[in-house]
Parts: sequence; C-alpha cells; structure tokens
Amino acid sequence: MAILLLSTQACHLCELAQSVLQQVFSQQDILALSEKTDLKIYLQDIIDQPLWLDQYAEKIPVLLDESSSLTLEWPFDTSEAAKWLEKVAANAGSLSA
Repeated sequence: MAILLLSTQACHLCELAQSVLQQVFSQQDILALSEKTDLKIYLQDIIDQPLWLDQYAEKIPVLLDESSSLTLEWPFDTSEAAKWLEKVAANAGSLSA
C-alpha cells in the first residue's frame, strides 16, 4: 500500500510533517500495520503533477492515498496521522475483500 506525502522544495511544514510521520512509524501498532499491509510512504513533489499542483498548492503537506482518494491535510499530529493510516488500511482491506 503506497501513500504519498505531497510536498515541494523548501517547504518547512513538509519537513515538520515528515518528522510527525517518523514518530508515527516508531509506534508498535503502526509498525505492525506497515508490515501487514506493506505500507510505504513516498515523498512526492506536487510540481510533478499539474492536478496536484492545482488541488493542493496551498494545502501541503498532504497525505494522499491514491487508491481511495483519502487525504489528510496539514496540520496533523501523530495521533491523527496514525488514525488516518489505520483508516486507509481498513479501507484497502475492504476493497480487496
């Protein structure tokens, strides 16, 4: 399961979001979820995709699950990010069932 962290160059808030995600992935339940679902987060510059640039230019950083179109917009903390990842994983499970 691939999640995108939509970002851009020289984005201080995007760096903060990366830090939050590092904390989230240090939690045992999220580590277990990551292993179970092959969860990976990829940093993606919105400049690479005109649609993302139009939709998220003033909202980044944004977590995006392309398969479900679920998003989590900044600001988010570790608890909110963990809950969102669990929701995305549950949604992916129901799609593949």
